[in-house]
This record gives sequence, C-alpha cells and structure tokens, in this order.
Amino acid sequence: MTVLVCSDLDRTLIYSAAAMKLEGPDAALPRLLCVELYQAAPLSFVTETAARGLESLAAAATFVPTTTRTPEQYARVHLLEKPPAYAICANGGHILVDGVDDPEWSAQVRARVTEGRAGLDEVHDHLVGIGGDFVLRLRTAADLFAYAVVDRAALPDGWIAELTGWCAERGWRTSLQGRKVYCLPETLTKADAAAEVARRTGADRTLAAGDSLLDIELLAFADAAIRPAHGELHATGWSSPHTTVTAARGIAAGEEIVDWLLDRVATGAPTTA
Repeated sequence: MTVLVCSDLDRTLIYSAAAMKLEGPDAALPRLLCVELYQAAPLSFVTETAARGLESLAAAATFVPTTTRTPEQYARVHLLEKPPAYAICANGGHILVDGVDDPEWSAQVRARVTEGRAGLDEVHDHLVGIGGDFVLRLRTAADLFAYAVVDRAALPDGWIAELTGWCAERGWRTSLQGRKVYCLPETLTKADAAAEVARRTGADRTLAAGDSLLDIELLAFADAAIRPAHGELHATGWSSPHTTVTAARGIAAGEEIVDWLLDRVATGAPTTA
C-alpha cells in the first residue's frame, strides 16, 4: 500500500521560539534541532525525537510538506537529510518536484483562481486602505494572495470580521495565523494539490496534519488526519469524525503528530481517528 502523508509546517511540524510553548524547568526540556535559518539566525525548530521520526516517516511513505509558504520561503526549511520528492507551496499554488516548480500545475491554478473573483490588486489595495499602525508589513505572495503582518495586541475590534466579510463577498477568505493575516482566493487549496500528488504517486491512502483554517480542505480530503491542540482550528473548536486532536500543545504537539502519522503508516491502522 502506498501512503501519502501531507503535513502543514508552521505550528504543526515546525515551531518558532514564540510558538514552542515549552513548559517546565530548563533542565527537563527536550533537545531541539534547528531546521530553518533566516538572515543567518535560527528561526524554526523541531524536537530531535520528531526529527528522527520524520526520517522514518519519509522512508515508509510519500511525505509531502504542504504549506502556505512561497517556494522561496519553503526553501529555507531543511526537515530531512534528503529533501522530499514532492512539496506543496503557496497553499496549493505550486507543486515542487525534486525542488523544481511544476509550471503546468502553476498555470492551471492561476487560470482557476482568477475566474469570477476579485483580483489580487483589488484585495491588496483594500488591505492598504483599511490598514493602520497595527499593520507592520503588507505583502503579496507568489502572485496569488496577500498577507499582512500585524501587531495582534493592537488589532481593532471587529477588524478581522469585517475583512472576512469583505473577502467572502468577492470569492476570497481570510486566516489569522500568529501575526499574519492571510487573504486568499477560495479556490486556492492545499487539498487540490494533494489530490494531484496522490494521482501522480498512485497513493492508496492519505494522511494529513494541519492547524489553520487553510488546512480544513486538506484534513477533509485525507482518509485520516490530526491537528494540534493549539492554533486557529483549535481556537474555533473545529473538529471532524476522522480528525484526531493532540494531547500536547506547542512543539510537543509536533512530536506527537509525527508519532501519530508514523504509527498509522507503520501499522496500517484503520483510517478513522
């Protein structure tokens, strides 16, 4: 049986210092492995136990990092000694094959997401118009979507809700992850890209993991899924019959997710949660 494992990265498998939620005395904390540098400084981490589990997972299944990061942002992450054959970036906008973007898939996605919806320029201009001092940076990504880096403590009441409503009327959606507010076309999903990779690899079964609203379609597409007990999905109380919730939070949840995925690949456990 060929098993496809698609997992989100940030706050699911890998964690910044701010997202780790490490608890207990320093002497009792786990050893960590840095898997991402940004401007030559450590940025993202996994536990060493999780790192070993990921190597075993990649050897036993088709492991596909599945992220909203652009290909350039993803390239900074080094989860495995040998990079995986497939990666999904830009929330499904790019499929990388041996590190190289598949141009046919990218063209298909761009043709689909522009049909009958507001354009990226309109969404970006709206974000500029409703911004304030609480918006620290405003970016577009992969010519597909926009995001704002915000000071969450200073976000005005109702700002996210109003933005969500405005986007929904134009075929877009929003997601708040850490300090980033994403605005993406509704048809730009990780699940569509995962289905394409499943077709190419001949996968018989798919497992998935993720923590945000942008992961819902991916978790629903999988035969069995897991999410951490933190993040956007946890905050909204989202659940499904075939989605497990970790007992741990923070970087310990990342380790638990790796163990859960590896166990189901290794044992061929039933697909129910």
